[in-house]
Amino acid sequence: MDTYKKFSKHLVLLFLLVQIFGCEEKIETIDQVRTGADILISEKLDLVKNKNLGIVTNHTAILSNGVHLVDSLHKIPEIKINALFGPEHGIRGDAADGSIIEDGKDVKTGIPVFSLYGRIRKPTPEMLENIDLLIFDIQDVGARFYTFISTMYYAIQTASENNIPILILDRPNPINGIDVSGPMLDTNFTSFVGITILPIQHGMTVGELALYFNQPQILRTKRPANLEVIKMQNWKREYYYDDCKLKWISPSPNMPNLSTAIVYPGLCLIEGINISEGRGTYSPFLMIGSPYINSSDVIKEISKADLDGFTLKDTIFTPVEIPKMALSPKYENELCNGIFISVTDRKTFKPIELVVNLIYTFHKLYPQNFTFRESAIDRLWGSDNFRKDIIERKTPNEIVGSYQKELNKFIDTRKEFLLY
Repeated sequence: MDTYKKFSKHLVLLFLLVQIFGCEEKIETIDQVRTGADILISEKLDLVKNKNLGIVTNHTAILSNGVHLVDSLHKIPEIKINALFGPEHGIRGDAADGSIIEDGKDVKTGIPVFSLYGRIRKPTPEMLENIDLLIFDIQDVGARFYTFISTMYYAIQTASENNIPILILDRPNPINGIDVSGPMLDTNFTSFVGITILPIQHGMTVGELALYFNQPQILRTKRPANLEVIKMQNWKREYYYDDCKLKWISPSPNMPNLSTAIVYPGLCLIEGINISEGRGTYSPFLMIGSPYINSSDVIKEISKADLDGFTLKDTIFTPVEIPKMALSPKYENELCNGIFISVTDRKTFKPIELVVNLIYTFHKLYPQNFTFRESAIDRLWGSDNFRKDIIERKTPNEIVGSYQKELNKFIDTRKEFLLY
């Protein structure tokens, strides 16, 4: 009997050791993602030496050592930066959403800055007179209506038209490179928040988008630009930004963290209706509401839908003006009945489907109060289909199903441009 007990103990010990060492073998070490900017500085400086550079960039162009790309290049004698081009929020990222940016000089380097978020959105031939290489380095968030990719589109377009090479420094899609969802843009609704034919959530990096944009039929030019992408190292398509071991730098004042970026492809559509999208609070897009809704009733309706990966909690909030973050927000200084969105499972959460259900519910429960901001919702959705479908009381499943065929075509098309 004692021999049996000893044998059993040895078997248990052996089993535990196998489990422990087996688990250790399965642990995958994740290396820090090296961005295109890091690769340029460490390995490919010959591409930019002894050239007249124009850099389209902002405050997100930070290297792994914490130094801004422009500040790093500016210190190298063989490199000459003749102009900087600033998108929405400016070169150093300190202007509020929608604020007009003026031309000027960079506060740190004194390099001339041309605004691409004012009367002019595209570099002009005059701006490019002393430029023989354009560089683009800006962190995107993975949604069609985030304007930095529109700025990139115009940079590539003007590079083609003026026969100037352009170098794209790739950065991660922070909400992963797998998920692709939402309606395709109808070109009749092209705007700065919908620059070309893409779904709302495209699942591509800026480098991959640049290759997709650089087709004459997409770029609306006679020829493609002379374009090169400096790829990242160690990035995988399934990565979210917090997998990359990179510091989050808010790409815009109302994009303070990754949680906001994850909901943004859906929750940004709230800008197109008379519900607050949470601007004027420190939880934009994660908290929505208005004085006229009953939060509990809305949450009860949404719970009936076949949606996973999130929780909704009723709350109250009062939007206020926040310098450099929210100017004249909806329902300013009014108490709003609100809903707070928490993502519990990134893999099953579908932000666009959630918002389709939310807007359907607002229209259903509050027909006397609910209104569309017609121009805004059509530009954000990429057509007037959604607005018309809601008015016609089509169900969320019908609305989501209506764009799947075109979306699947795009998913096949984009394979040609994927770098990872």
